[in-house]
Amino acid sequence: MYKIVEKREIAPRIKLMKVLAPEVSRKAQPGQFIVLRVDERGERFPLTIADWNPKDGTITLVFLEVGVSTRKLGELNEGDTILDILGPLGNPTEVRNYGVVCVVGGGVGIAAAYPIARAFKKSGNRVVSIIGARSANLLIFEREMADFSDELYVSTDDGTKGHKGFVSDVLKMLLQKEYGFNMVYAVGPAVMMRAVAEVTRPYGIKTIVSLNPIMVDGMGMCGTCRVTVGGRVRFACVDGPEFDAHEVDFGELIKRQTAFIQEERAALEYWEANRRVSRGV
Repeated sequence: MYKIVEKREIAPRIKLMKVLAPEVSRKAQPGQFIVLRVDERGERFPLTIADWNPKDGTITLVFLEVGVSTRKLGELNEGDTILDILGPLGNPTEVRNYGVVCVVGGGVGIAAAYPIARAFKKSGNRVVSIIGARSANLLIFEREMADFSDELYVSTDDGTKGHKGFVSDVLKMLLQKEYGFNMVYAVGPAVMMRAVAEVTRPYGIKTIVSLNPIMVDGMGMCGTCRVTVGGRVRFACVDGPEFDAHEVDFGELIKRQTAFIQEERAALEYWEANRRVSRGV
């Protein structure tokens, strides 16, 4: 059992939880994730570790309530417990002094980008960060990213804050201004990461993406996170989650992500209906 010591809603449907998990917090590294199970009837699902504190034994998880499992997790409160947490899993980010690094985060992926930006900054890099969301009220971790960024750019799809448009538009603008990025790191929705890869491709800039959005069981057993990278079939959870963006077959990846939308929607509707019945609504 893993006790929740802090819970906050940091944006609509986006929750932050600090959880007591001393073993995980002692070994966590940037880019890694955990797999959790809310209760005995819950499914296993992965979440990137947004932060960790070995001194107080906590890890920080940030998630968007989308399906049944994240909704169930979001209903837990401070003092409640999560049944199972396994981790840290995945290969950590290759952190070294590249020179000038651009860290791009979109949506909930901004929380995953935060420890990456911090690690690059502490390794002596000049860090330029770009974060984006659909609108200003969905923007998260702006202050945290600013703390470890030499420059921070914000974009929103609707223009309610910062640049109106996508993070890839901002990246393109900076490259046109001859920003000399030695490496670009992106994490967020698959379509966003694909757009970033296409922006950097003509420049030949080393670009790394985190494919955590497509993982399910996190152990390489379910096969859901199969993805073609450089012509080879890889598993995001055990071979990644980070890969060379220019070698990822994003078309295949996005198609795989949408394969079970109807089943996921049906499961959520069933869960909500039974939840109303159990509450006598």
